[in-house]
Amino acid sequence: MTPRPNIVLIYADDLGWGDLGCFGAEDVPTPHLDALCRRGVKLTQWYANSPVCSPSRASLLTGRYPEHAGVEAILGGSRTTPGLPPQPTLASRLRDRGYRTGIFGKWHLGADPAFAPGRYGFDEVFGFRAGCVDYYSHIFYWGSRAPIHDLWDGEDEVWLNGEYLTTVIGRRAADFITRSAAPRAEGAAPFFCYVPFNAPHYPMHAPAEHMARVAHLPPGRRETAAMIAALDDAIGEILRALEEAGADQDTIVVFSSDNGPSRESRNWLGGEEISYHGGSSGGLRGAKGSVFEGGIRVPGIITWPARLPAGAELTDPGMMMDLLPTLLHASDGCAPDLPDVDGVSVLAALRDPTAPRPERTLHWTYEGQWALRRGRHKLVVDAREGMDPPATTPRALFDLAADPAESHDLGDLPGISDALEHELAALRERHAAPA
Repeated sequence: MTPRPNIVLIYADDLGWGDLGCFGAEDVPTPHLDALCRRGVKLTQWYANSPVCSPSRASLLTGRYPEHAGVEAILGGSRTTPGLPPQPTLASRLRDRGYRTGIFGKWHLGADPAFAPGRYGFDEVFGFRAGCVDYYSHIFYWGSRAPIHDLWDGEDEVWLNGEYLTTVIGRRAADFITRSAAPRAEGAAPFFCYVPFNAPHYPMHAPAEHMARVAHLPPGRRETAAMIAALDDAIGEILRALEEAGADQDTIVVFSSDNGPSRESRNWLGGEEISYHGGSSGGLRGAKGSVFEGGIRVPGIITWPARLPAGAELTDPGMMMDLLPTLLHASDGCAPDLPDVDGVSVLAALRDPTAPRPERTLHWTYEGQWALRRGRHKLVVDAREGMDPPATTPRALFDLAADPAESHDLGDLPGISDALEHELAALRERHAAPA
């Protein structure tokens, strides 16, 4: 029997589609991610399931749309905040298949201990439970609420004052890989290492050495670029751990982001009440909080040297919810039967990105906004440009192949507009129905 592959799933936070060198950024040093992209499949039409953090993470771990996973809004950070309703997750399903599982980084699916990640299939846990923390004190600040320290090793609160969290997360994940990969030659269990970094989410903190690497950039972009450079270095440590353990060839490595770049004024440490433009959507319209492409299309990379081609591109639309069935497909050697899951396995497409595949309709909804994509066409309703109202576009239809920036409303197209409107009406009716 072919051994099950190890899986390393790396998730960035508020990283835009245009924030990596391999996705067109010319001002941010990301050598480790660029090299990873060259070794695997670049996902050029890859989407988060939501334009904000918590719902995206719920979809990633459950393989379900946010409304089916039970998390449709950004969750709070008080120690009584409930989270993801109990259900199977990628971690629990892999653990049932004999995997050793670990999470290192941002949870954001419930800060109450009853909703901690150890309840959802993770054997080893390190990180924080809220949506953002200070990178050096690891304290959660939000508005007028009292600051809350939020760093956990398993169920134990730990203090690492002054240690830069991105670096710590990379180091802890690398250590888990080293410990888990070493016994593989003796027939030990494969491992699943989930690494949801909080970079480059605000607060905008970066070590002096990384700020120096991008000192030529203007304020705003400089801080974001430095945080991404530190993120890339931490990912480099994770990849080195795989190589040094001799596990890189039969390990699936996935990299993506939870939503587009933040334009929130909170990114400015000086308290300016103006939009922040340090992150890049790569020319796509909108940002975090928007169902335009800039809020939901994210960089995606997947490598599996033993099974997937190097230097390939998958141009089919896919979503984070597709990872659960895809990774279980890779683990089992056959497509899993998952009637409760909305995602589909894209393993066959990754193996042969040129093979024809049936189209499907993808959808997004967040705070009254709606978007549907089928093939090259996308319908948006009550869409806004970022986190804050009002909506700027009551209704528009775009051809993403010809107009990825969503600048030209096609109006009505025979056979397309009606079909998408019909699907949207059905979605809205189901969404409004009591659970």
